[in-house]
Amino acid sequence: MKYIEPHAHMVSRTTDDYEKLALAGCAALCEPAFWAGFDRSSPAGFYDYYRQLTDYEPKRAAKYGIPHFCWLCINPKEAEDPVFAREVMSIIPEFLDKPTVLGIGEIGLNKNTRNELAIFEEHVQLALDRDLPILIHTPHLEDKLKGTKLILDALGSFSKLDRGKVIVDHVEEHTVNLVLEKGYWAGMTLYPESKCTPNRAIDMLETCDSDRLWLNSACDWGVSDPLAVVKCGFEMKRRKKSAEEIERVLFENPKRFLSQSPNFKIG
Repeated sequence: MKYIEPHAHMVSRTTDDYEKLALAGCAALCEPAFWAGFDRSSPAGFYDYYRQLTDYEPKRAAKYGIPHFCWLCINPKEAEDPVFAREVMSIIPEFLDKPTVLGIGEIGLNKNTRNELAIFEEHVQLALDRDLPILIHTPHLEDKLKGTKLILDALGSFSKLDRGKVIVDHVEEHTVNLVLEKGYWAGMTLYPESKCTPNRAIDMLETCDSDRLWLNSACDWGVSDPLAVVKCGFEMKRRKKSAEEIERVLFENPKRFLSQSPNFKIG
């Protein structure tokens, strides 16, 4: 089963996980900038993190034959202090020309605050200025619906935005159609214990227009499974989905979206 892992935080994973991804048929891996498990204390911490994403992780993945790509931003969890956030954002353009950078992400909201929203909009403008795709994080649990609506309202104010180059991630049953109806892509994040289980994701695939949906594994500091996408593919097979449908969701859809970045190239 060939698939793309479009949203994996591999700096939080062991080298064994790269080996497992390779054995499972991972054709490419895309890593968004995200929270380190604690708030960074200085812009220099982000500078080194961007070096890790653009230089070290591609080399680590290459040892297992996996092309590694990344997204860059200051994540919403650390964007509450706009002075600090703008200092970090001033570093990002230096890295945007690196050969494995796809675009801006994962930006979005965490606590749905005014400051987070301001930094979110500045990231969107940076992506527009560079004509780059955008990956968006939506808040968890009870804040998800409100945060998703705030994000979609903010995006609506950018008249030149190509909605086909924006993916809104971590959708669930109550937000997926809000995103798709506005013309954006939607990402479903698979967790073993929270967010979206494989069966919930497959239910959504059955009830929504799946042409702009992709699946991604939650790979982070907590309980998560870097093989969740391929396991979902096996569950789709068990539920009598055709090989063509499985390949479309696990490989062709993310490839189509990611190929809008000139740096995304796989064999």
